[in-house]
Amino acid sequence: MTVDLDSQVRAADPDRWLSSRFVADVQARADLIALYALEAELLAIPTRVTQPMLAEMRYTWWAEQMEGVFSNTPRVGHPVLEALTAAVARHGLGRAPFDALIEAHIGRVHGEPHDLDAFYVGPMQVAAHMLAGEGHEAAVAEAGRLWAFSQTGRADEARALRSAANRALRHLPAAAFPATAHAALAGFDHPEPMKRLRLLWAVLRGRV
Repeated sequence: MTVDLDSQVRAADPDRWLSSRFVADVQARADLIALYALEAELLAIPTRVTQPMLAEMRYTWWAEQMEGVFSNTPRVGHPVLEALTAAVARHGLGRAPFDALIEAHIGRVHGEPHDLDAFYVGPMQVAAHMLAGEGHEAAVAEAGRLWAFSQTGRADEARALRSAANRALRHLPAAAFPATAHAALAGFDHPEPMKRLRLLWAVLRGRV
């Protein structure tokens, strides 16, 4: 299961997959991958169906599955849901960021503006919680927005936010930094070996 999800995330989300390589604890890394695999599934829906209502139906299905995820009764045989359920229980995760993410996807297929906090900041905060426990939402928020800007074609805004993001990251435990490290790749369009080096340097300094 873990190998399949890892491969899925590596193909769909290579930058965050690279960041996850810096999580030393195998179980914590697998939990992070479960989160990213969920996001990959949600992001792929509009590429698989052409009608907004059909996409909304699929997102509604995922929203309904959150009931099982957060009651520790996932849909049996679904690797993403089973892995995510275990991660939620292991880390005591709250449901709100997941509901917000799915609602943001529904809005997106209907032409609403991107909810950057729901798409990018919330998942980064969940990832930090997985790696270092509660209480680090503020420390990663600016890094999440930096990543959001870089992913939505707002490169100038991403660059302008880097200093503020790094100031906030001073308060983030080192164990949680891989949840944010991919923000160091904003605007860095180079082959994977160069990205690995940039991420290593970011992790060593605790800066993006």
